[in-house]
Amino acid sequence: MAKEFKMGTTICESGQPFNALHTILAGTVRAVYSDGEFFLDKGDIIGLCELYHDTYIFTYIASDDVTIASIPYSSGNLSAMFGKNPSFTQLVTSSCHKQMKNVLEVYEFSKYDCSNLYQYLTDSYNEYVKLSERYRISPRALPDLESIEPLTLEEDIPQWLTDYYENMAVVLAQTLPLSPVPYADYLNGLLMKASQDIAEIMSVCRIMYDYKADIARLLMNENRLDLFDLYTTLFFRIGQNEEDSTAIGAAVSRMMINLEGFSSIDHDLYKERVDSYKETLAFMEEHGSDTPMENPELAKHVAAADHSLDIILEYADCDPAVAADFRRYIEEYKKQIDKNAVDDDSRKLRMKITKLFYTIYTAAFQVSLHDKSIPTILKMFFLFGYVDEELAGLENVSYLYSIAENFHSSPENHVYTAYDWLKAVYYGEKEPSRNEFDIDYTAHIHEMKVTGKITAAQEALLAKNNARKVMFELENMFPLVNKITFGRISTFCPVFSEHNVLKDLSQTLVTPDKIIDSINKIRAIDFGAYGRETIYSNPEAGVAKEMINVEVLPDVILFPNVGVRGVMWQEIEGKRRTTPARFMSSIFQVEDLLTIMTRLTGEFRWEMCKRVQGARWNDISERSLTSEYFDYIQFNKKNRELTSEARDRIKSAMQKAKNSYKEMFIRDYVTWIMYESAGAPRLNKVARNILFTYCPFSKDIRERLKTNPLYTDILDRYRIRNAQKLHHMDNLYQKLQKGRLPIPPEIVAQREYLDY
Repeated sequence: MAKEFKMGTTICESGQPFNALHTILAGTVRAVYSDGEFFLDKGDIIGLCELYHDTYIFTYIASDDVTIASIPYSSGNLSAMFGKNPSFTQLVTSSCHKQMKNVLEVYEFSKYDCSNLYQYLTDSYNEYVKLSERYRISPRALPDLESIEPLTLEEDIPQWLTDYYENMAVVLAQTLPLSPVPYADYLNGLLMKASQDIAEIMSVCRIMYDYKADIARLLMNENRLDLFDLYTTLFFRIGQNEEDSTAIGAAVSRMMINLEGFSSIDHDLYKERVDSYKETLAFMEEHGSDTPMENPELAKHVAAADHSLDIILEYADCDPAVAADFRRYIEEYKKQIDKNAVDDDSRKLRMKITKLFYTIYTAAFQVSLHDKSIPTILKMFFLFGYVDEELAGLENVSYLYSIAENFHSSPENHVYTAYDWLKAVYYGEKEPSRNEFDIDYTAHIHEMKVTGKITAAQEALLAKNNARKVMFELENMFPLVNKITFGRISTFCPVFSEHNVLKDLSQTLVTPDKIIDSINKIRAIDFGAYGRETIYSNPEAGVAKEMINVEVLPDVILFPNVGVRGVMWQEIEGKRRTTPARFMSSIFQVEDLLTIMTRLTGEFRWEMCKRVQGARWNDISERSLTSEYFDYIQFNKKNRELTSEARDRIKSAMQKAKNSYKEMFIRDYVTWIMYESAGAPRLNKVARNILFTYCPFSKDIRERLKTNPLYTDILDRYRIRNAQKLHHMDNLYQKLQKGRLPIPPEIVAQREYLDY
């Protein structure tokens, strides 16, 4: 029976169960996928691409008024259809080959786009570097550029596939008109293979789509950490200096034309950014590009920072040879136009500066321990890695000077600058962190005793020696984490330099209040994020043994750099599970701080579960966050709850995560907190179930989501499990009340936690 669909109506949707073939009797249908579309016309059959699967791969939308005739389909019944209706055979094979041709064209164009986009990105950045050098301005780095490489497909389609289907179309065109019925089973197999091949081709296309999205994000993104910002900032800077900016202006215009044509670029974002650029350009043309402004505050700060390097070196009182070498290397570094150059000489210079920087930092730190009035320039050095006014840029110098005196840690809220953290270790308030081999100070000195480097008596003395503890921290964790939080490992140099300032410093400064706000936002969504399950026993109060959840907020340490990364360095201190984790961030964090803190919280949850589960962290017989997630990823191809598209996305995501189960979980956790909690579903059913089981939303979010059918089942299961726990707790309350015993605050807190 024929059925009509008005223009714009969805006939079949991707992910919807596939149970029928639909012959187009009139009109045109769009077959839509993530990266584009192709068209089906009169005589074509919807569903041939999905014969091998139980759900639709594409979304089919009526391009104009469409009439279709539907035939119920169950797996493997094409042979019977061919036997009953020989003319249907030619219709099906013809449409199948047409759709295969369309899909192969999609694949070829997508592959070409990947190569073209990568070449455009690298060529454009190289041109930006050359333009910067032409105007003797140190080019800024493009975050994450070094992580983008030419597209490599681990499981590409065979090169012979296109020719195979072209030749097969010719063979069948000659054979079928003569006698189609005897070939029914063969044609059924051929169509099933074609459907399987189409699914595999689209799986590769989804990987290429994600690759293009990664490049598009570097070209233009909402955080303005992109190539377009590098070009426009350079253009405005050149204009403000009243130099000839024709070349850079032309480059910006070419970039706008190119970006407009890239389908991977969000068009609303493109319009917003281009409009902003044009408004600024118009303002400059109206008011002049270099309006002199008197700024007494800036002049005062710059004057106070004169000869900063001499002040720092004199204060540190380090070896004269070290001071002389550091001065010489800083002068060489200042003269470099491209401070991100990766040639051998530039790399060696940065390494020399890095080594001496930490030597001087350590010497100055030791002096400061006995100084009640540390000079502002030294505070700038300790907090921000500042060493030289010319290297930092005068406006940056003024800003750093203005905040250095009044920027304080907040130990009561677990937030420390790196300098204050080192002092806390020195005064015995905190234990040193683990080194890069995951060995803490206690294990380190014990290993020295075992290997005969020290005696048992010396080990006992070193265990209490805070000066040696802080040196362990300065030599191990501090330089490594400073480099990691900076983010661009290959171009890292610890001294504050203007070329690393990717955004206005006042916007990127990480204060204790911002850290507290981010953590509270995460806690408001994932109320058990920083909880540790522990045993509570108090026989005198009538409590034999109860499992309770204790919240322990992480220590957050701010490192002296302008960076783009965060680090979850360790999930506990020593062996006690109720000690704070250690999160690290740049003090000037260019990326979104909430996203960074969410990533670190996700990693903490993973590592804490591994710590609790031990060697059985991935053993599904012992249910846990890590074991269930590991099982979900490892056996996703066998999971019938996952659609073919979901499996493809897992495969693509795992490649992007470099086959790391932990990284996959962290990405899903960020999606869970940032999107799913707001009612914007992004995860598949299985991942959503795991996240809700082990990282449930708080009560107000659960109430908000209960009308969403995607959450109905998991909310019901959560209510049942939680009701059982609350019932147990209520029984304990009654028992204590009958015995006229006061309810311990730990039990009260646990009851409140279960009801949150």
